Amino acid sequence: MLEKDIEAKVRAQAIAAGWLVYKFTSPSRRSVPDRLFIRGGRVAFVEFKRPGGTLTSGQAREIERLRQKGGVEVYVCYSVEEACDALGI
Repeated sequence: MLEKDIEAKVRAQAIAAGWLVYKFTSPSRRSVPDRLFIRGGRVAFVEFKRPGGTLTSGQAREIERLRQKGGVEVYVCYSVEEACDALGI
């Protein structure tokens, strides 16, 4: 399954489960995770990859930065099931 298809399915399920879902972009910083999920005080970033896909060095750096300095949840998900499990859907 393609990354965009995984992302679209998870987005739809998350919205149905009451999550606020944003496509995350940062004009001043490249390689940020694909989506931002917010619900009930919980904030989670998700980087979607197709099965077998790999992070770029920039993506790995940004994910580590968010985890360490931001103290937020960040997931790299390779399937719809993996992302739904991470979000508790």
